[in-house]
Amino acid sequence: MDQSLSHIAVIGAGGMGSGIAALFAARGLDVTLIDPVDGALERAAAAIERQLRVLAPDAVAQAWARIQESTTLQAAAGADLAIEAVPEKLDLKRQIFTELDGICPPSTLFATNTSGLSINAIAQAVARRDRFVGTHFFTPADVIPLVEVVRNDATSDETVARIMEALRRVGKRPVLVQRDIPGFIANRIQHALAREAISLLESGVASAEDIDEVVKWSLGIRLALSGPLEQRDINGLDVHCAIAEYLYADLENRTTPSDLLRGKVRDGELGAKSGQGFYAWSPERREHVLRDKSAALAELVEWLNRRADS
Repeated sequence: MDQSLSHIAVIGAGGMGSGIAALFAARGLDVTLIDPVDGALERAAAAIERQLRVLAPDAVAQAWARIQESTTLQAAAGADLAIEAVPEKLDLKRQIFTELDGICPPSTLFATNTSGLSINAIAQAVARRDRFVGTHFFTPADVIPLVEVVRNDATSDETVARIMEALRRVGKRPVLVQRDIPGFIANRIQHALAREAISLLESGVASAEDIDEVVKWSLGIRLALSGPLEQRDINGLDVHCAIAEYLYADLENRTTPSDLLRGKVRDGELGAKSGQGFYAWSPERREHVLRDKSAALAELVEWLNRRADS
């Protein structure tokens, strides 16, 4: 294990923060999980327990022993790396890093787990911009291997190297995003896909269930083995170009969220967390799906890793 990054502070004990904490603890690092919100750490305990049973089924107690909890940012003072995983609010993230900049020693590295906010804008809150990166984990953070490591304009090569090496040592597959752009790589592609899927639902082309079935049992399977650019090469760029000539003009290209999406948010139909979204979510179904999908994703990742190593 990278001894220079042996103590990780995770700020924010929501779904993402608890997954990051569980991951590092399961891989042998000391973790301080920080959240000042009343009840947040207690709520995180059940998620961490579930995550550790997937990550370290034979060493859950040992992994738990590496996690310390606190309600104050002062607890991050001894961390080699401080990862922020709070809600996507620029002012909140900047406030946290301003405080951390005054608490942590100059050697501490800073990382923000934003899904698409500007790394440059967040990094302006600290003096050590050369030691600041974005680390975009994916839900569930303890299972999905990829992490987007995003530079700000001042990030040093040394910081990038240390962060990426630490991520590799806990089983992640980090990629470097060289330029700070909205949404980075994955969310730009994901939102383009979701925008088209929501448009198809809104216009009555197919049900939510059938649209998801198409993606899961055609593109989803293939994308696990071939990315979109490699697949274009396999299919033939001449074929792709010919289809693009007539199809691109008909694809959804609105620059604001659809009326269907805005309406659901307005009506409180926020998905699994509210009980209704594109699907109905009972508490029992939500718990079953989260548990089952995490376990299934872990099995798939294990299979893909074995295949890559063979």
